[in-house]
Amino acid sequence: MFDLTINGQSRRVDVEPDTPLLWVLRDTLGMTGTKYGCGIAQCGACTVLMDGQATRSCQVTVDSVGAAKVETIEAVEADPVGRKVVAAWIAAQVPQCGYCQSGQVMAATALLRETPKPSDDDIATAMTNLCRCGTYNAIAAAVRHAAA
Repeated sequence: MFDLTINGQSRRVDVEPDTPLLWVLRDTLGMTGTKYGCGIAQCGACTVLMDGQATRSCQVTVDSVGAAKVETIEAVEADPVGRKVVAAWIAAQVPQCGYCQSGQVMAATALLRETPKPSDDDIATAMTNLCRCGTYNAIAAAVRHAAA
């Protein structure tokens, strides 16, 4: 049994210690906003925040989470920065297929919490998630809009 703090709530899960956090969120807890993409921490579709840091949940085992506070896309709008990011995403009409967008929003939220007025270099450095549709310019514009 593992006790996790997810979106401010204590959750107890009975899974194998090496189960990736992604599958705990999706399969055990039914929180399907965090997506599976590549399974090797390259694409970022599975990005969640652990203690405020953008983290690829496909490569984090549940036994390594410990006391870290996990935030998912399901609760991003409860946070003032997350709410601004979502509003900017909508205003800029960022998503095309939308599959990667929950991870993109989480990465942008982490960036703006740490660096409220990021430079273009800061955005390029932080926003490393992949987007099959190539909406990188719209993503960067939305991050700049949320920072304004």
